Amino acid sequence: MTRAQFSAETAGGGEFVRQPNRFTGRVTPHSTSPEGGGPDEAGRWPLEAGRYRLIWCRACPWAHRARIVRGLLGLDEVISLGTVDPIRDERGWRFTLDPDGFDPALGIGFLSEAYLATDPDYSGRVTVPALVDTLTGRVVTNDYPQLTLDLSTEWRRFHAPDAPDLYPVALRPELDALMAEIHRDVNNGVYRCGFATSQQAYDEAYTALFARLDALSERLAGQRYLMGDAITEADVRLFTTLVRFDVAYHGHFKCNRQKLTELPVLWAYARDLFQTPGFGETVDFDHIKRHYYATHEAINPTRIVPLGPDTSGWTTPHGRG
Repeated sequence: MTRAQFSAETAGGGEFVRQPNRFTGRVTPHSTSPEGGGPDEAGRWPLEAGRYRLIWCRACPWAHRARIVRGLLGLDEVISLGTVDPIRDERGWRFTLDPDGFDPALGIGFLSEAYLATDPDYSGRVTVPALVDTLTGRVVTNDYPQLTLDLSTEWRRFHAPDAPDLYPVALRPELDALMAEIHRDVNNGVYRCGFATSQQAYDEAYTALFARLDALSERLAGQRYLMGDAITEADVRLFTTLVRFDVAYHGHFKCNRQKLTELPVLWAYARDLFQTPGFGETVDFDHIKRHYYATHEAINPTRIVPLGPDTSGWTTPHGRG
């Protein structure tokens, strides 16, 4: 069997099995803790503007969705933003983009410092996004699927007056089922292709990925967004994978049946979102390519970052308005 990129997350049959999220605290108005306090007995942190800091990486699709949702809901001045370098070293995500290499709000050089301040015995992979409490330096959550849902529901009192409803109550059963399919086959599916260490594991992930993309193309052929005529959480989650597809997943992760630009419905849909305020301006193709090609040495041992593809097409008319 070939060498795994993350050996602790590779099953015996060569399948990539993503590690669970270690920190699952939640910021909510239902916390019984006083302002400035820590989590209550149920792990609920008090809802406070200006207290928490969202740590993200421009390269990471899981973190990217939190960045987009934060902006769409008008929470930019409520939850501060810290950005790590797209290149990890053996100590993980680094704050080398900041002056002197330290996050200005947390005073740390590596996100792992916040993880260890929260759990000194933590030995798993340090991941983004992470919501960190600036008062204690502790990680509130790295539970990326729940984090964005909480931004829509628990942080509602701080939403902008014109903020979209990304998680409508009436649509949640269908929305949850759809997002689970997208996560399994697309969001995590590209990683299951790229990090597979057996032919069978890769074949199964590849087949599921393109079957789901075909189904999503059919769904979107008759409607503008995944749930109809309004953007929801599902669109955000699908977008962050699609926007990385041709620049990273097609070549680096061997997801190469077709490029996104060769899937007419999904390509137009992705451009529609890219050109929507709150989406395209958060995309950094340089960071995306440098992260994937320069940090996965088991997949790309030369660490050569490709010059292509041409990304100018993202701003061309999409015809879905």
